[in-house]
Amino acid sequence: MSFEDTTVEQFRLNLERVREQIREAEVGSGRKPGSVRLVGVTKYVSAEATSRLAAAGCLEMGENRPQVLWEKGDALRDLGIVWHQIGHLQTNKVKRTIEYATLIQSVDSLRLLKAINESAMESGKTIDVLLEVNVSNDVAKHGFVMNEMSLAIEQAGAFQSVRVKGLMCMAGLESDTETARREFASLRELSESLKTNLPPNCSMQELSMGMSGDFEIAIKEGATIVRIGSLLFE
Repeated sequence: MSFEDTTVEQFRLNLERVREQIREAEVGSGRKPGSVRLVGVTKYVSAEATSRLAAAGCLEMGENRPQVLWEKGDALRDLGIVWHQIGHLQTNKVKRTIEYATLIQSVDSLRLLKAINESAMESGKTIDVLLEVNVSNDVAKHGFVMNEMSLAIEQAGAFQSVRVKGLMCMAGLESDTETARREFASLRELSESLKTNLPPNCSMQELSMGMSGDFEIAIKEGATIVRIGSLLFE
């Protein structure tokens, strides 16, 4: 059975299983149950299948491609879905994306942050974002490098129509379990170090890290948001 045929009941069972794994990881790392938010990743999934996932109880969802976010945002407008933009966002797609995304997780440059700020000002909004950090130093990945972050946060303080809520990362494509753990730990340590001198529009309350293959490790290293796709569509 393809994930496009997955029923609401099967989605509900998948959600329960993943949420139980999240709870076990929270408790196992001495954290309060319910401290980690699950964002269902609906990349490559039709609007119809996405609607069944919503009916099963997953109402925070992330899309990689802005155009798909716009389409699903319109098609599923009445379902109460809270959308996250989690994939690379080009500056020419910012204006429309901020109509749909509650949180833009993938801000990978000051140029993009500036574009979001300008569009938000024009729309009379304040937009919540996460800064994406390239913790694996993978040249194929987007994101700030670690040693840029203090300056990036300082400069972000000038953008009054955005709120930087924290950081986001992905483990390297070739990272094994121990390497992923070190990468997630480095993001947590970076977040802690940045807390000492934050502008008023910046906080470090969110750490978005961990996907279907490594979210339990990410939770143990401090994730507050995990982005789960394939485990929900089995």
